[in-house]
Amino acid sequence: MGSRTSLKAFLATARKALASAPPERPTPLTFVVGNESADLDSLCSALLYAYFRTHIPPHTLHIPLSNLPRADLALRPELNAVLAPAGLTTNDLITLSDLPPAPSTNGNGTSEGKHPLRPEDTRWLLVDHNVLTGELASRFLPKGGGAGAGGGRIIGCVDHHDDEGVVPKEGIDVRVFARCGSCMSLVLDQCKDVWEQLSRGDAKVSAATGQRSTVDGAECDAQIAYVALAPILSDTINLTSQDKTTEWDVKAVEMAEAKLLQGKKRAGDASAAVLNGAESAGYDRTRYFQQINQLKEDILGMSYRDILRKDFKRWAEGTLAVGMSTVPQGFEYALNNVGDKHLFLSALRDWAAEQKLDIAAVMTVSTVNGVFTRELLIWGFDENAVKAVKAFKAKYGDELGLERWRNGELDGSNDTQRELRVCWIQRSIRHSRKQVAPMLREAMKDAAKL
Repeated sequence: MGSRTSLKAFLATARKALASAPPERPTPLTFVVGNESADLDSLCSALLYAYFRTHIPPHTLHIPLSNLPRADLALRPELNAVLAPAGLTTNDLITLSDLPPAPSTNGNGTSEGKHPLRPEDTRWLLVDHNVLTGELASRFLPKGGGAGAGGGRIIGCVDHHDDEGVVPKEGIDVRVFARCGSCMSLVLDQCKDVWEQLSRGDAKVSAATGQRSTVDGAECDAQIAYVALAPILSDTINLTSQDKTTEWDVKAVEMAEAKLLQGKKRAGDASAAVLNGAESAGYDRTRYFQQINQLKEDILGMSYRDILRKDFKRWAEGTLAVGMSTVPQGFEYALNNVGDKHLFLSALRDWAAEQKLDIAAVMTVSTVNGVFTRELLIWGFDENAVKAVKAFKAKYGDELGLERWRNGELDGSNDTQRELRVCWIQRSIRHSRKQVAPMLREAMKDAAKL
């Protein structure tokens, strides 16, 4: 099977290219980036899609960019458990903090001693979303667009969210939309041929991937498999969620676990046992899922601000801005273990102000005594936002099965009716943020017409 470029060596090569002087680095630089929430699915999908795409002719180096500041990696303890079997730590990842600065106007072509990066020298492949937003959009996409999405700088997407109609249908490298539990399932489907070629030793290793550190081919397959399996198992609740799990996810897990099995067979490990469909010493599907999930749900020791920003996405709709935080524990748990009602509401108001939100939303996801539960709190901070909150409840309340949480304990409004806060139990648990956020944005559009 031979040796292959490890994920660690690949990331080191990508980091070196990013830090190089403009004449010494590929132009344009091609980035693969997940969405702003930077959850496990986005982070892992960007890493593996960049790795595989770099191995596909013409072997253009694809740089996996984690869409968050480096300091925020500490809010994701589950990530360490996923990276460790791949021989990685969070220090190996490339984050927003590692991006070169914008060109300065000091005349010497450098900024803060670093080589600058011009927006026109970048290209972007999106995974787990299909509209580049936030800091990256404001810095790297031309104002007013033109030449297709992002002025021609967005060259494709692989996504399991609804198509927002921004990425053009022609003239780009890849355009994949499909409903499934995890975007990683689509990444593996797109890259199954090159992964097989790499496993057989058929694919050539180009200079773009770097060769400073290689690993045994079977070991490399195992490293990739662990990274691939984590978000799929996490997002589909170990393939048990009827609302989330699709054939894409099942096939992707089978593919990744087969690589673990094949690797052990090649290594002649007679002691390996079949565990949940994969033969690999040390791997058990259920145990791996539980390890990741327990770390993902652990919010003890975090402040409310950290909890709210851990898994957060922001959108602009007309003149209003909305942000939604997903919290891996219910409101009751948070109020009992993190801080009381007043501390929570104060932190949420401060977070909304920090993010310049007109509407702040919090969706909780928890399993108590074996029962999966969703809760939803929405807070409008001005007159138009209040209209949007009311329009959301009127239009989608029945579909989402919204029931007042604890007789309105977290609800509130001010005397002028220019603020409104409502908290519900969401009985329709099949609707995650992927569905609820577009509903809220649609209600914001409706409210603007009132």
